[in-house]
Amino acid sequence: MNTAPDAALRYFDAIASALEGLGVYFGDRSASPFQSHGLVAEVVSPYIGRLERSFECWQNRLGFMEKFRIQRAESGYPVFQSVLELENDRRQAEKRLAGISGPDELRAEMVDFILRHREFPADLQRSMAERLYLEQLKAGNVFSPFILPETVRVSVNPKTKRPYYLVHWGAFDGNSSLPMVYMAAVEDSSPGMVKALVSDDSRLNEDVEIGLPVGGLLNPELAHQFDDFAEKNSAYSLSPATIAGNLDKDFDHLHPKQLRRVVLGPFYTAGITENNSTVSEVLGKVRRQENAWLLTWTVQEVYSKTERPARKGLWSSQPAREEFFIDTDDLDAARMGVSAYEQHALVPHEAYQALYAAGEAQKIFDGYDVHVISGGRVITDV
Repeated sequence: MNTAPDAALRYFDAIASALEGLGVYFGDRSASPFQSHGLVAEVVSPYIGRLERSFECWQNRLGFMEKFRIQRAESGYPVFQSVLELENDRRQAEKRLAGISGPDELRAEMVDFILRHREFPADLQRSMAERLYLEQLKAGNVFSPFILPETVRVSVNPKTKRPYYLVHWGAFDGNSSLPMVYMAAVEDSSPGMVKALVSDDSRLNEDVEIGLPVGGLLNPELAHQFDDFAEKNSAYSLSPATIAGNLDKDFDHLHPKQLRRVVLGPFYTAGITENNSTVSEVLGKVRRQENAWLLTWTVQEVYSKTERPARKGLWSSQPAREEFFIDTDDLDAARMGVSAYEQHALVPHEAYQALYAAGEAQKIFDGYDVHVISGGRVITDV
């Protein structure tokens, strides 16, 4: 559904506040439980930055494009077509900038137009807005439909004597219109990588210099194949257990020990999104519209409980395979296809007060860890 200009501005102000608060949460060691080991926060934070830059670009795009569409009834994020357009514009930014006058020239033309015609130079203003949009798009990393994997940790499992990688990548799901971050902890039994990276005492070979982060999977022979796998197996409709199982089946020498998915949404804002009638009704009573929003996110995890050893026979052989744990005692975990999950909600203090006063807070936040942002700080366990 299209957003009117005033609604669009309110939407952009709200999502900017929400993403800023999310950045504070993941960046504040005292607020975020993920900071206890740092990995999840360290990985997710740059993706939040990508989202912030995407929304800044989309807002600038309103200066020369009349319409902007969001998925009001589901995710509260822009429709996937907006993500595709942003990526297409990013790729063409340099070429399009070459066809637009420079900023100083445009300003001079605008002044001249005003003096000669005594009216606002709307066409020149749109050209200036398009230039600013393209310059920003060219300079900043945005949240693309698919963000290539990157290796950020390397170690050695002393029990298996295999290199152990932490790889992450991002995807904006086309059907759900939700941004997601994936993290996989993978052991590599490729003979060449074991020989190169594992020392005689089952430690990481100190003679090998690894400049982290590394673009793609650290194993160069499997890097392109892993990129293809990640792009084809990042849909929101696939459960983490399915993705981990596919990874295990597709790569005989890669052994996924853990897969995490962080789903950054849905997002709710008063008078614009319609993804929850109760939330929308209560948020509509918040006095200051810039505080009338709610952002939720989910952390899903599946891990291997054991590895079935490889079998070599005269007529056939079977590579080592993982057995993943699914918590069947938890109906939601079983439905998601995960070993464990966490649900989180970030809300401004004023909006939380409104939900609490309406008697809806306990029902809306049932099963969620609630984080309230107030004065630039995040308060957890309210």
